[in-house]
Amino acid sequence: MEIILKQDVANLGSKDDIVKVKNGYANNYLVPYGYATIATVTAKKEHAETQRQRAHKFEKIKADAVALAAKLEGLALTIGAKASSTGKIFGSVNTIQISEALKVKGFTIDRKQITISDEQIKELGKYSAEVKLHRDVKVRVEFDVVEE
Repeated sequence: MEIILKQDVANLGSKDDIVKVKNGYANNYLVPYGYATIATVTAKKEHAETQRQRAHKFEKIKADAVALAAKLEGLALTIGAKASSTGKIFGSVNTIQISEALKVKGFTIDRKQITISDEQIKELGKYSAEVKLHRDVKVRVEFDVVEE
């Protein structure tokens, strides 16, 4: 079944994408929860017209994301955490702490846009995270976890 996504859905697609999914996934989850609509002929025509009208706005947003990515490219973050004498952190470093460190540097980035490459950060050291600024623009941010 073809559907038009109304918002970003993880591991499926971004807003306004037309994707094929199994009937049950569309009928039981995506459509009832408002994440998608069924891609009928009429809906596809409306979608095409909307996409045409949004094209110039989309390019400006993408250009802003590329400019922000260029600023974030060489940025070095330092995140403080309480740690034991062996270098193990009490707790773990998460996307909220990375978002707050970026806010201190002057960048307002939502924690949902940040993905940490390692599963959990439980030791002091150098790590990296991926920041998704736009559907086509992603930037890798390096950060150090140091003892407070």
